[in-house]
Amino acid sequence: MISYNPKDWITFIFRFHKADTFRKLFPLIILIGIYSAAVAYLELEYWDLPDDSHVKNISMMHGMLGFVISLLLVFRTNTAYDRWWEGRKMWGALVNNSRNLALKLNAIIEDEKDRAFFRKIIPAYVSILNKHLKDEETGKQLSEEISFPVNHHTHRPNQVAKMLFMKVNELYKSQKITGDQLIILNNEIQSFTDICGACERIKNTPIPYSYSVFLKKFIFFYVMTLPFGYVFNLGYFVIPVVVFIFYVLASLELIAEEIEEPFGHDDNDLPTTKIAANIKKHVEELIQ
Repeated sequence: MISYNPKDWITFIFRFHKADTFRKLFPLIILIGIYSAAVAYLELEYWDLPDDSHVKNISMMHGMLGFVISLLLVFRTNTAYDRWWEGRKMWGALVNNSRNLALKLNAIIEDEKDRAFFRKIIPAYVSILNKHLKDEETGKQLSEEISFPVNHHTHRPNQVAKMLFMKVNELYKSQKITGDQLIILNNEIQSFTDICGACERIKNTPIPYSYSVFLKKFIFFYVMTLPFGYVFNLGYFVIPVVVFIFYVLASLELIAEEIEEPFGHDDNDLPTTKIAANIKKHVEELIQ
């Protein structure tokens, strides 16, 4: 995730970051510019259309459809941002629940061996969840003392949660914790699985295919027809105008595509690796 000062907006105008949509759209921008120049040349120099040509009225269509495409793009970007923000809330809840579990275990558990287990297993769950959402492979060994007891190609966060709950249940059977304490700890452990399921729902449920395809086609045909109507009023200035309109519309779609799945490696994705490192630091501080 890119860290920046939101108040330093003037520098954003003149700075091009590698995540800027202009870099990704540059080849298409060149093609749109060439296409607009060709249409402008044909209409102004070759076809020599009369003043009463119906081609000049194409701009009326753009005026009517402009409102529609703006509504579609607003819905698209809002939906994508909601997914990004929900993912951030889930990882914020994971931070709080990890701290709460560590605080309660620190107060309840007295045996140093048990404390060491939880000091390792809680950050391990967060780290495994981070790699699971990024589709990264993980080793079978979680730490020097803890390893997966079964096939590590199965659902990895569930395996760590299983080990966590089995350890808590073992403490209850050995009478190291009471039944009331077991219930308290169970709620915290259950929240880990709930967060995992919510993150998987965001990751595995993209925007409906038909909606995404329709919006891309709409933007493409809308931009492709712009030179025909506006070349009579703008002349060859229609080239930069059409290029700019395409840049704005396509950039909104690109930004929505990037943030709708917030657990990857894109520059604007959530800093889950950093959050996992902070959770590890806080848990080790709380369970000493």
